[in-house]
Amino acid sequence: VQLVESGGGLVQAGGSLRLSCATSGFVFSLNAMAWYRQAPGKMREQVAAIRSSGKGTAYADSVKGRFTISRDDGKSTLYLQMNNLKLEDTAMYYCAAPLMDYWGQGTQVTVSS
Repeated sequence: VQLVESGGGLVQAGGSLRLSCATSGFVFSLNAMAWYRQAPGKMREQVAAIRSSGKGTAYADSVKGRFTISRDDGKSTLYLQMNNLKLEDTAMYYCAAPLMDYWGQGTQVTVSS
């Protein structure tokens, strides 16, 4: 099983980034997927989640209206579009199939002023 995140980087406040998570080794289309983040000294939090059907999504209050989670089952890939980034969005971002306890290695997002 592999989950490989990409798309992180350094961006100014107000900017945008799109994270991708390419997966293999399990049946992506049958699994609910989620993005998590962890900032230094803070607990890991779920940022966004999407059902296996892709028809249901959920977001942390802190990112509602700014982040959009999506999936491409044909490519076994999960996405997170992040707009209007804020300093407090700085963290390591991880994709996961939480019910299977499958996790990626993370990609760093740093938002500067």
